[in-house]
Amino acid sequence: MKIFISIITIIISYFSIKKASKFLITTKNKMLPEYDSSNFVDITTIIPDILLDIRYYSTYNFVGERINGYKESIALMTKEAANALKKASDYLKEKGYLIKIYDSYRPQRSVDHFVNWTKNNDTKMKKYFYPDLDKKDIIPKDYVASKSGHSKGSTIDLTLFDMNKGKEIDMGGTFDFFGEISHPDYLNITDEQKQNRQFLIDSMRKFGFEVIDTEWWHFYFKNQPFPNTYFNFEVSRESLNNNKKNEDEFIIIFIKYLLVFAFGIIIGIVAFYLIKCKKNYKKNSDIKFDTLI
Repeated sequence: MKIFISIITIIISYFSIKKASKFLITTKNKMLPEYDSSNFVDITTIIPDILLDIRYYSTYNFVGERINGYKESIALMTKEAANALKKASDYLKEKGYLIKIYDSYRPQRSVDHFVNWTKNNDTKMKKYFYPDLDKKDIIPKDYVASKSGHSKGSTIDLTLFDMNKGKEIDMGGTFDFFGEISHPDYLNITDEQKQNRQFLIDSMRKFGFEVIDTEWWHFYFKNQPFPNTYFNFEVSRESLNNNKKNEDEFIIIFIKYLLVFAFGIIIGIVAFYLIKCKKNYKKNSDIKFDTLI
């Protein structure tokens, strides 16, 4: 009987520890820095009238399909960068323009999707985004890289919408076009297009953003709070709530497994005590019987 109780106790304890360990590993992965969305916001909650055209949620992008990690057509950004963008938006609105966003925070898994795409033979979007470029040259020429500033959470791709004319201003090139025409200082465009690009750059610089030298639409917040972290949570409203959810889930399930483990130990202790009592009772009974004889 003692052996049987011990085996049952060991089995209960083993599976409790095994399940608890698996849960702890899974939860730990979710709580790694790159999955911490606590300092991010939905940009539309800061700038309600901002315009969105999230290309990687759609199929109209250089890959030609929705990109991994984009679960909703929303724009996320760090709080610091979003607050700075709000100031830029207010400034531009006074001059008759609205900001239109193509992309902002981009998960690392999305960047991985880009890299994997460069390795296949799919070129269905070539005529729209890279007509003069061989696909095999996309990575060597740095149009796609294994890491992106977007994954740090403080970078944004955007253009301007003219409220008086009811359309985007002419920048002399389209978003995500792989070619020199996308360089901010490209010269072979009209004077109006050059002025439009410079107006956008000057406006963003006033509020702490800087353009990169290969894409007129790409701006990063110079005082970004996470310069060395490449985040990987999904682009969704649920991601913004997952931190609190993960913490609560961790506490509840950990306590659950702890109680099961404790229950197994208690069973073992009680069983051991009962067996010991039974032996003592038998021993006392034998002594009493011998005395009577």
